[in-house]
Amino acid sequence: MFYKAVNNPLISDLRNRSRWEEERTIVGMEELDEQDWDDAIEMLCQSKADELILVGYEHVTSKDVWNCVSHKYEKEGIPPLHKLVNDILSLKATSFMNYLTMSALRGSTFE
Repeated sequence: MFYKAVNNPLISDLRNRSRWEEERTIVGMEELDEQDWDDAIEMLCQSKADELILVGYEHVTSKDVWNCVSHKYEKEGIPPLHKLVNDILSLKATSFMNYLTMSALRGSTFE
């Protein structure tokens, strides 16, 4: 699974949020299981990674994009689904590079 491969502690909170259940009901979406959510979020992150590759950042992966986007949720918690999708798709190359630079300065490893 995408989230498990990333080893992000926020993912368990993401999967257990009742707010997501409410949003899916309000929007009229069919119920999705855990694998469907993983696939959908990974697809969004891969789409953003492909976009960054097109503009010249050759070694970007979907995991890198997820780590960058989810990094800001460590303090504020997982947002509603629409904000999560917006954060992934509106990620700018400069914000991504700032995240990588700050992570390198903090001594984080890149996998």
